[in-house]
Amino acid sequence: MSNYITSDYDLINVIQAAEEDDLAVVADFITDNNKGRVSLDSVIRGQIDTFKRNGTLKKNSDLLIKEIQEFGGNSIINLFRGSGVPYREVLDDVASHMKIATDNTDGVEQVELKILLAVAMKSMEKMSPDTQKSFISNISGGKVTGLGPGAVAALQAAVLAGGFGTYMLATTVANAVARQLIGRGLAFGATGGLMQGIAVFAGPIGWAITAIWAAFDLASPAYRVTVPCVIQTAYMRQRAKEKEMPHCSSCGSLIIPSQKFCAECGAKSEAK
Repeated sequence: MSNYITSDYDLINVIQAAEEDDLAVVADFITDNNKGRVSLDSVIRGQIDTFKRNGTLKKNSDLLIKEIQEFGGNSIINLFRGSGVPYREVLDDVASHMKIATDNTDGVEQVELKILLAVAMKSMEKMSPDTQKSFISNISGGKVTGLGPGAVAALQAAVLAGGFGTYMLATTVANAVARQLIGRGLAFGATGGLMQGIAVFAGPIGWAITAIWAAFDLASPAYRVTVPCVIQTAYMRQRAKEKEMPHCSSCGSLIIPSQKFCAECGAKSEAK
């Protein structure tokens, strides 16, 4: 059993409930696609890669938890701190480094969402006006249209309020970051309409990732792990909540709010 902070439920509960494919993304972030990192022991790198190839990361999730905590300690103190910090400290450090305004009353999920929004807003600067409009409409499930400060504010409010927009943003950003940093996107089941909405923005957000990293000064070895791991954890937290959202009574696919019919099977939507 790896020596990690066992009371760190903000991280532990998400990692232990996550799907194997999502944990494989975390593993690749930590090991740099199994190329290794300066502050990552080669034995641990080999263990993580073996668990990933064998599909047993979920059974050995304590190792991923420990490494996220320790890379968080590295980014906060120094490269070879040798001990970890709770996920909340990792999260607050990432938010602070990205100059994201947070409130003392913000919970872990709220801070994660503000980080996702910061990446999305920076990415929008690299999008054409038409793509920006499509992005805002897509994330809001068609509830927010147009462009400008009012539309952006409405989008941010919708995301922070939770629900479909929150899940859509988390999935879109996490998918783009994974594609850019490890060369592959997320592997999960989704309705045809939802998958198309996610895929169309992978390019624009992915192209902006390098600029985003530079804008937030995320070049240090530790931040190259903690930032994508925080984004992936935020997505996994929202994916776990996706089960509570409206699903098609015929095929079980997630119902997109703006659609009157299921994008997968064509059945009439009963979602309100």
